[in-house]
Amino acid sequence: MAGLLRRDVLGLALTAAALMLPLTAQAADPIKVGVTITQSPPGSVVQGTQVKDGLEVAAKMINDAGGVDGRKIELVIEDTQGLPEKARAAVEKLITRDKVVAITGEHQSSAALAGIEVAHRYKIPYINTNAWSDAIREKGYPEVFNPGNYNSRVGAAAAQTMKELGAKRVLSFAENTDYGIGLAKAIGESLKKIAPGIEYKYETLDRASKDFLPAILPLRANPPDAIINLMLPPAAYIMMNQVYEQGVAPSAKTWLYDGSGLADYPDFWQNVKEAGKGMLVFGLYHPKMAQPPLGKQVGEAYTAKTKNEPNRLLFQAADSLFLIADAIKRAKSTEPEALIKALGETKYTGTRGEITFSKDKGFAFNQWLDVPYVTFQLTQVNQKVGDSALVSQPGQPLDASKLWKPAK
Repeated sequence: MAGLLRRDVLGLALTAAALMLPLTAQAADPIKVGVTITQSPPGSVVQGTQVKDGLEVAAKMINDAGGVDGRKIELVIEDTQGLPEKARAAVEKLITRDKVVAITGEHQSSAALAGIEVAHRYKIPYINTNAWSDAIREKGYPEVFNPGNYNSRVGAAAAQTMKELGAKRVLSFAENTDYGIGLAKAIGESLKKIAPGIEYKYETLDRASKDFLPAILPLRANPPDAIINLMLPPAAYIMMNQVYEQGVAPSAKTWLYDGSGLADYPDFWQNVKEAGKGMLVFGLYHPKMAQPPLGKQVGEAYTAKTKNEPNRLLFQAADSLFLIADAIKRAKSTEPEALIKALGETKYTGTRGEITFSKDKGFAFNQWLDVPYVTFQLTQVNQKVGDSALVSQPGQPLDASKLWKPAK
């Protein structure tokens, strides 16, 4: 009888242990975060690579510190090629098949606009890393959070710079996407408010084209005071070279202002050479900017990983993942409703400053409004961003005494 009793007790203990194993394994399962980025043309592969690097750096830092409540972060990456239909399919797959707890990484507005529709339908948190279109915010979706830059911010910055340069006639070259056209319109609206005397227009160019001379050649006879680039590579590089080769900009008459922040792309100088000398840049990062300690840690980790200098997309991507991890910790859950609530209550000091999300309607909805930006000028070919002339610090007016202009 005693032997039978011991066997019964042992059997119950083994059964209990067996029941506990799945729970223990589940607790240790990684937290899957979906990532949609461009890894092949026609979208901006350079941007996609930089976002991927930033997310991987952040994931390693989180995991090396023990993960989130003991669980590792696992990135599940899908290539969208920057195309809306592929972004839509990628988000659908990540949610329904991969069972991710949140989506992040997107850096092209047309792809983000498609992806957020799927996230909204499934009510899954979507952290928009770098898609600037105001139309994303104006949807008013509670699942979508925007810690990156936005068109209205660039529009105001570009308009203010044009005013401080004393420009009278300004032309934007905008790619034929939600991003390009939306930003061109945002600049126009800002100019009406702060510099109504400036004559402004924009021309839409096909981002798949390699010949922009029909739009450029008429400028030789009557060049504007400034040309603003609102295009992404490779089209942006082609346009810049053709504008320079035709003697239009940068020149003694015409400023070239980059509203897309291309100067820190690793392939920038190999593609533009002399065409980039003298260009003014809207920048979301400059090594001479003040940064929180986390920003310095991420920058150092990125340089150790890639041997490249830090860039704006690195910090934007890292912040996107840090915000997800922070929300999970505060919510003590990976359930969508709890995460969305926690994200809405965010007050987190990331790589660029203290991030909070506005609940104002329109472009400000679920947007970090105080994204820091600078203006800097490239004065030499192959110049590193850190060696460029920082002509405007965050929140400060442009210092015209630091500007350089070609003699011809």
